[in-house]
Amino acid sequence: HTPMYFLLSWLSLMDLMLISTIVPRMAADFLLGRGSISFTGCGLQILFFLTLLGDECFLLAFMAYDRYVAITNPLRYSVVMSRRVCWLMVGVSWLFGLVDGLIQAVFTLSFPYCDSQEIDHFFCDIPAVLKLACADTSLYETMIYVCCVIMLLLPFSVISASYMRILVAVLRMHSAEGRQKAFATCSSHMAVVTLFYGAAMVTYIQPQTYHSSKQDKVLSAFYTMITPLLNPIIYTLR
Repeated sequence: HTPMYFLLSWLSLMDLMLISTIVPRMAADFLLGRGSISFTGCGLQILFFLTLLGDECFLLAFMAYDRYVAITNPLRYSVVMSRRVCWLMVGVSWLFGLVDGLIQAVFTLSFPYCDSQEIDHFFCDIPAVLKLACADTSLYETMIYVCCVIMLLLPFSVISASYMRILVAVLRMHSAEGRQKAFATCSSHMAVVTLFYGAAMVTYIQPQTYHSSKQDKVLSAFYTMITPLLNPIIYTLR
């Protein structure tokens, strides 16, 4: 169980950092009755938010692979999921998340902003910030869309492939107790993946013309606050 709990501890840290990037500032603005943020502060919020979001996408994919190895190849589990491999998974997750966050934050802040300075959101989300830009952002918005599709679909394809292989392995088991144990092992992770990827995909993969800013706020609240809140509850029940 050590690799699973090692990855779970990093997921907990990422959830804590993600919620700390947005909620304290939002709560302070709400309680004080004002909602201002500096240009630098907005840029840092974009950077941290996208980095942690990307981190979590890839870490959830690696956690699915961990479950796949545990169920389909239990005798070699401790060899395949060695301490070195676990640290490599965490490092790759942070690397991809940081690169994605840096690229999008730098490009977003490079545009001139000269019209209204009121962001129609509860934090500095890129689509809401770009609406205030004075320059043509259509090409950059297309690039962001492609980037988000890759950052979400690539890990999600790993998760889907892992669970397809797990399902095949479980269906081949002759013991009902073994099947029940295998499904119980994966249930917590499947619930977390459904909550996180469901909201993120609707927000970033569905074209902007198909959803309103109110819908964006609700979905953003879901994967920035509600999902990190539910994750420890789901895993504690497990």
